[in-house]
Amino acid sequence: MLDLTFDTPTPKVIAGAKHDWELVIGLEVHAQVATNAKLFSGASTLFGAEPNSNVAFVDAGMPGMLPVINEECVAQAVRTGLGLKAEINLFSAFDRKNYFYPDLPQGYQISQLYHPIVGEGEVLVELGDNKARVVRIERIHLEQDAGKSVHDMDPNMSFVDLNRTGVALMEIVSRPDIRGPEEAAAYVSKLRQIMRYLGTCDGNMQNGNLRADVNVSICRPGQYEKYQETQDFSHLGTRCEIKNMNSMRFIQQAIDVEARRQIALIEDGKEVVQETRLYDPDKNETRSMRSKEEAHDYRYFPDPDLLPLEIEQAWVDDIASALPELPDAKKTRFMADFGLSDYDASVLTADVANAAYFEQVADGRDGKMSANWVINELFGRLKKDDDKDITESPVSAAALGTLVGLIKSGDINGKIAKEVFEIAYTTGRDPSEIVETEGMKQVTDTGAIEAAVDEIIAANPAQVEKAKANPKLAGWFVGQVMKATGGKANPAAVNQMVSAKLGL
Repeated sequence: MLDLTFDTPTPKVIAGAKHDWELVIGLEVHAQVATNAKLFSGASTLFGAEPNSNVAFVDAGMPGMLPVINEECVAQAVRTGLGLKAEINLFSAFDRKNYFYPDLPQGYQISQLYHPIVGEGEVLVELGDNKARVVRIERIHLEQDAGKSVHDMDPNMSFVDLNRTGVALMEIVSRPDIRGPEEAAAYVSKLRQIMRYLGTCDGNMQNGNLRADVNVSICRPGQYEKYQETQDFSHLGTRCEIKNMNSMRFIQQAIDVEARRQIALIEDGKEVVQETRLYDPDKNETRSMRSKEEAHDYRYFPDPDLLPLEIEQAWVDDIASALPELPDAKKTRFMADFGLSDYDASVLTADVANAAYFEQVADGRDGKMSANWVINELFGRLKKDDDKDITESPVSAAALGTLVGLIKSGDINGKIAKEVFEIAYTTGRDPSEIVETEGMKQVTDTGAIEAAVDEIIAANPAQVEKAKANPKLAGWFVGQVMKATGGKANPAAVNQMVSAKLGL
C-alpha cells in the first residue's frame, strides 16, 4: 500500500479586502473515448483528417438516418468506471439535449442525463509530502461531441468542420470536493493517467481529446463544513463555470482569477451571477460567455431512436478481469519489488509507456540502478533532444538493460557507461558491441592497476608525503591513475590499491 496520509487538505484561502475566502471547485472532464469509430456511426475518429472527411450521414443530421450504438464505446466507459472504482449501471439510457449551434447539425446532442452508464466512484489524488485525498466522482455519462467552427480562414465568413461531430465523449463529473487550483490540476492529471493506463482515452489536451469545464465558487471559512453536514449547496456560494480548459496551467490560472473576481464582486456589495465564462490566458481574465443554463432549458427527453441500454453483469465482469495494473498498484509494486523511493516510483509510473520501458530495463537487474539510468540519463537526454517521448527513444529498453548489466558485472564503470550510452543514443548500436569494438572494457587486472599506481607514486614523492599527512589527498592519486588508464580502471580497485601503497 502507498504510505499516504489522508488528512482533510487545507483549503486554498484568498484574502479579500474585507474577509478571507475559501475556494470550492467541481470539475466536468470531457474525455474522448479511444475508439476507431464514433458513438453512433462507423465514421473514423482519426485526428487531423481533411475537414468534413470523417462524417457519416447520421453525423451530418441527414433526414431518416438512425443512430446505432458502438459497443466498444460502451465497453470503454465501463472500463473507465471500473478503473475509478465506480458503480456500473446495468441499465442506462440516452436523452436528447436540445440547443442550437452551427456545428451541431442535428440541433440536439445525444447524451445521458437521467440514467448514466457509470455511477459514483472516486479518485485518489496525491498532493505531495505523502499527503493525499479522495475526490468523489458523481457520475460518468456518454455523449456525442459537437463539431468545430473555424473563424480565422476568412474575414467575412466562418466555416464548420464536422469531423468531431458524433465522436464519443465520457463526461466525468466530480463532486465539489476540490479546494484549490493545484489540487484541481492534480485531479485532472490523475484522471488522465488512469485513462491512459486503461487505454480508454489518450489524454491529449492539445488535440482537445481531454478538456475540462471548471465550476468555481467561494465561501467564508466554515461554510464548506456546513455543506458537508447538510449537503445544502447554498453554503457554497454561486458557482460560475469556466468552459473548455485544455491546459493544466490554464486551469490553475483561471481558477485563481475567477475566484478573485467573485470576491471583488461580493465585497463590493454585488452578486455573482451563475453563468458560463471563458478564460483568456493573454489577458489573464475570465469573461462572460452566456448565462448558465439549467437542465430544463435544454428540454431533455429520452431519445426516441435509441432503446435503453441494458448490459449484463457477466459482460462487466469479463471487462473487469482484463483490466491492466493501474498506476497506484504499479507504484506500490515498483517500490516493493525494486526498492525504489516514492519519488522515483512516481516518476516511472506517471506514464504507462515509461513504466513499461523501465520494467523491461529492470527485469532481472538492479532496480535502483535501472531507475537511475532511466530517469536521470535517458529522460534527461530525451528532454534535451527536443523533449522527445519515451516511444521515440533511439535506445531500446533491451539495450539500456544491457548497459545496466555491464555496469553491474564490472565490465564497465559509471564514467565509461555514460560514454557508451551517448554512442548508443546517437548511433543505435548495442552497448555490448560498443564496449567490445571500441576497447572500452574496464581494466580489472590487478597487475595492470598496480603498475599504474606504482608509476604515479614514484613520479610524485612530494604528493606522497602530503597524502600521508592528510589521507584525504589520496584521491589525487586515484584521479591520476584513472586518467592514465583512460578511465577504464576499476575505481574501487584503484582506491584500495592506492591506500595500500601509501600505507593509509
